[in-house]
Amino acid sequence: MALYAASGRRRTRQVLGDLFALAWCAAWIWVGTLVFDVVDAIATPARRTAETSADLERKLHGAGDKVGQVPAVGDELATPFRDLATGLSQITSQANDQAAFIHDAAWVVAIVIAAIPVLMALALRLPGRIRFARESSAAQRFIDADPDLDLFALRAMTMLPMSQLAGISDDPVGAWRRGDRRVIDQLAALELGRVGLKPPIRAEQVVRPDRRSLET
Repeated sequence: MALYAASGRRRTRQVLGDLFALAWCAAWIWVGTLVFDVVDAIATPARRTAETSADLERKLHGAGDKVGQVPAVGDELATPFRDLATGLSQITSQANDQAAFIHDAAWVVAIVIAAIPVLMALALRLPGRIRFARESSAAQRFIDADPDLDLFALRAMTMLPMSQLAGISDDPVGAWRRGDRRVIDQLAALELGRVGLKPPIRAEQVVRPDRRSLET
């Protein structure tokens, strides 16, 4: 299976298209992370409030515990400290809830902003690339022998523009019917290039080494 065409111009377009799609997706993912940082930063005051109130709550509890050790009146003296600590506990809980809500909202906003352009790019790019890969994989099974090239030549005459066919022969159909190997090979090469494959090398195309050169 070939991911890119064998012909240079189409291969270049495919590579550039894939690189542009990757750059597009990466750019929008970066924008999503930037938006997340901006929105999540809104929760900074709430986090600081939660940390401050939690620290003060611990100190009030400690002070209440120490005052509570005073004989006879310890519990009465500790009550205001414990009440203040309870109030601060509620403030801490509310601040943490607010920070968590903003943090979750930041994720949602960032994902939506990044996902929509990325999914659009994938929806436009992937079907064609998958279709090309499937055609390439299916075509690979037909190029094991010379007769298979006739099929690709016939397909080229039905799929390719007239301008390309005219560049090979004035009568490509007649040449195909006559079994003109030169025209058939050129037509097949065009179709194989379209599906990302190269024509097979026939036995007569293999250059055999000269026996005299081997003897020397």
